[in-house]
Amino acid sequence: MFSISAASESVGERSSEQKSRRSPLQTLYDGDQVESAVQAIHQGRRELLEEACRSYTRKRRVLIPEDLKHVIVDDQHGLLYCYVPKVACTNWKRVLMVLTGVSGPHRDPLAIPANEAHVPGNLRTLSEYSTSQINQRLRSYLKFVFVREPFERLVSAYRNKFTRSYNTAFHKRYGTKIVRRHRPDPQPEALERGNDVSFEEFVYYLVDPATQREEPFNEHWERVHSLCHPCLIHYDVVGKYETLEQDSRYVLQLAGVEDQVSFPASSKSTRTTGDMAAQFFHNISPFYQKKLYNLYRMDFLLFNYSIPAYLKFR
Repeated sequence: MFSISAASESVGERSSEQKSRRSPLQTLYDGDQVESAVQAIHQGRRELLEEACRSYTRKRRVLIPEDLKHVIVDDQHGLLYCYVPKVACTNWKRVLMVLTGVSGPHRDPLAIPANEAHVPGNLRTLSEYSTSQINQRLRSYLKFVFVREPFERLVSAYRNKFTRSYNTAFHKRYGTKIVRRHRPDPQPEALERGNDVSFEEFVYYLVDPATQREEPFNEHWERVHSLCHPCLIHYDVVGKYETLEQDSRYVLQLAGVEDQVSFPASSKSTRTTGDMAAQFFHNISPFYQKKLYNLYRMDFLLFNYSIPAYLKFR
């Protein structure tokens, strides 16, 4: 349905006030705005991703609007951002709300409440546009995505959704089902509340083929590969959670807005680390570790993450 040409081919028609200044995509490929070391890193990531796509994906299918639900559009600055939950997406949505003006008087992204950043309709997604509008934006806007080590992201999702008492909606929606299916002799209270799911039970749920037959994974543990389609959309910038500040600054520089908004510095002392992930995986048998790795294998391969040293099936 969508003909996607190489990112640098043409810089499409944009509103007249934009004609005079370069688009982020032009800035990226002209490349004199940003220090060359950072540029080289991002070029390396793009090439690696392309090479991995060639090696590991067989048939190129055509993009459909459904694939573009996670791609947020900033028409003023010519940006397309594919958001991945548990990879700083709340802060990126806040930044885009400031840039697109929907944040009202707020110029500081952190002044926007987190729940407001996730209100559907605050930011437009690419799936809402017509085919020709989609193609024009895919050709001429700067496309970026932020990724994270897959198992750290998974542990982060588990900790956030299943170990926090306030996430009752998740406990009800997913916890009760996990307890019912993957816990021998569950207590009535656990079946009712679903608020004490162990990481092990969560893993059983993920690798159970019935789970995905029934419905797609929730976006918090869906693979980046399935949310953002990096082999069908040619991302110009692949940011990483591990270098979040540097990569975010790079995107804002390319957009020419680094003096208007800055990406919030991470203050979280509770953020999930590799050591923490290792502890969670300690009780998972090699058999299930391997199954889980296979499930997230494409994310490891496409974004150049190596198999974690703590896994026992190596």
